[in-house]
Amino acid sequence: MTNVFPKKVKMVEVGPRDGLQNEKNFVPIEVKVDLINRLSEAGFRNIEAASFVSPKWIPQMAGSDQVMKDIKRKPKVIYSALTPNLQGYEAALAAQANEIVIFSAASEAFAQKNINCSIAESIQRFIPVVQTAKRDGIFVRASISCSLGCPYQGPVEPHEVVAVVQQMLDLGCDEIDIADTIGIGTALQVKRVYEAIFRIAPSKIFSGHFHDTYGQALTNIYAALEMGVEIFHSSVAGLGGCPYAKGATGNVATEDVLYLLHGLGIETGVDLEAVVSIGQFISEAIGKPNQSRVGKALLNQ
Repeated sequence: MTNVFPKKVKMVEVGPRDGLQNEKNFVPIEVKVDLINRLSEAGFRNIEAASFVSPKWIPQMAGSDQVMKDIKRKPKVIYSALTPNLQGYEAALAAQANEIVIFSAASEAFAQKNINCSIAESIQRFIPVVQTAKRDGIFVRASISCSLGCPYQGPVEPHEVVAVVQQMLDLGCDEIDIADTIGIGTALQVKRVYEAIFRIAPSKIFSGHFHDTYGQALTNIYAALEMGVEIFHSSVAGLGGCPYAKGATGNVATEDVLYLLHGLGIETGVDLEAVVSIGQFISEAIGKPNQSRVGKALLNQ
């Protein structure tokens, strides 16, 4: 295990998609567009902007094509879209997404309850999607839910994560997210999982997507940094609840992660003050309290 931190980290801002998707009241298209534009201005080089899942399943993501059409695109910014199938991929391609996101789980029970199929079947479904994306020169990112624990199965072992990672690599994915969907993971678990997956692929293709349900997200990010992980996901103002733990927070707040990284002397290319302001803007726009501790502290100064 290494204790040398990376000099630079890529931040993937997931607020506009993962953060907003569970909101009950529809967030207007223009608010989503404004949010994405502000985030790109703040320095983010990768923004999860849309989801081409059927609006029947995720009503909040209806109009993703319009969002992608209306945003003011900045050069060198990757605008990602979640694509569940070939139809979703074609919509993402038409909307000029720079990266598609496919998904499975490290827990068989979670896959059955949330994707209505086995892990193996879920990955089989993505074969034509990835093949087509590769043909079109589109970057493919895979997200592996419940990599540190499952609300139905309980503990998830590193070898279970390794098995899914291997299948995603065989598929041809360019980047793989290790996601702690219910925020149950601890620092030691994080190190064990990355240690196991680094045996089969280089650290630079893996990211950390940590939820803060148990207040462990920043600790887990620190542990991942010690292992050499250079990509992290976060959500401005901590947008996004955890649907599996009532009343719990979901995504770790971007402001809190930036404060940690900048304090460690790690470059992110993102303006923390601008993000604090964006966090307050979106919290007020959707009528929700700002979940970022750093954001609230800096706003109160």
